[in-house]
Amino acid sequence: MERTLRVARVATFVYFVLNGTLLGMWVVQIPAIEERVGISHAALGGFLVLLGAGAFVGMQIGGRLSDRLGTRTVVPLAGALCGATLVLPGLAGEPWALGAALLLFGFGNGTLDVSMNAHAVQVEKAYERPVMSAFHATFSVGGVLAAVAGAAAADAGWGPAATLGTAACVGVVVALVAARGLLPAVRHAPAADAGDGSGTGKRAVPGRIWLLAVLALLVMLCEGAANDWSVLHLEDVLGAPESTAAFAYGTYAATMTAGRLLADRISARFGPVAVLRHGAALAAVGITIVALTPWIWAALTGWALFGLGLSGCIPQLFSAAGHTDPAAAGTNVSRVAGLGYIGMLAGPAVIGWMTHLMALNHTFLLLTLFCATAAAGAGILRPGPRKELQDSAAPSTASGG
Repeated sequence: MERTLRVARVATFVYFVLNGTLLGMWVVQIPAIEERVGISHAALGGFLVLLGAGAFVGMQIGGRLSDRLGTRTVVPLAGALCGATLVLPGLAGEPWALGAALLLFGFGNGTLDVSMNAHAVQVEKAYERPVMSAFHATFSVGGVLAAVAGAAAADAGWGPAATLGTAACVGVVVALVAARGLLPAVRHAPAADAGDGSGTGKRAVPGRIWLLAVLALLVMLCEGAANDWSVLHLEDVLGAPESTAAFAYGTYAATMTAGRLLADRISARFGPVAVLRHGAALAAVGITIVALTPWIWAALTGWALFGLGLSGCIPQLFSAAGHTDPAAAGTNVSRVAGLGYIGMLAGPAVIGWMTHLMALNHTFLLLTLFCATAAAGAGILRPGPRKELQDSAAPSTASGG
């Protein structure tokens, strides 16, 4: 049993790294593809919306398929789909083709994202202790691998089609080979409150899930804003040179990864409520420093605190969603992840719109408000994760739920 769980944990790590790598390979090829297709930066924003729309649809379908067919079936198929569709943007020669390619790639990415998170909930349930944050940390590792691979391909003179095609082939193979390590599905007894009272067998969505989804939207909106505006803040507002400004995102990403590697131990000792409450509060302090300081070193410190504070928040929310109703774990994770993903996409746009009304650094005070709201709402985690984790531990055969 212990060996089965170790293998399943490693396999889950593989899929998180795979997802981060495949998405990262697209990101590092954006400038080359943008030039090849002949679109402007402004037009690229619209194409990225298509990527997000595809991902959102993939999350909703992937969550339901995970509950119906089991994550052991859906995760490798979603990984193979995500890998296979990665090559499409590299082959696109016209704007319409790029739009269709990103829609399909986004669909594969979203399906893989939600199904692997649903399987991570299974693994966490079998371990009977928090492990979700570590999985999310390895997603960032995939981004680093993509950057290294992309740089090597560029040095070798490879174009987008060759680079993404090679990554696609490797991704499909990894997705299918790693499937053997995943936990098999377990059939759950229907939850006592799963029905809607109509006798139709439809499952009512717990209000708790929507509250988790709203918190995910706020937190991931903050993450999206940091991804797109941190470097520009140092460069345009504080006048930092380009090389120094790059460290704004670098410090944020580094503390985000480090925090996720530590968050499971903190959650195991103090509980998920503490991770979300104190993490969001720390993020609020960090982004407030960023918004108000005139000094580059203080801004870098603020971005570092922002990343560290946010690092453990989303894993706690995803974990709580998956444990609320084990028989609908995939569907519930898809709801929370889907709304959160909307926040990730909306974050840069919201900040951009607000810059028409005030200075860029002052728009970040909105993120302070969102982080404070997440901290205030952390109590929603209290009745869920621990209780469901214990209630579901009984049928821990080679599946873990």
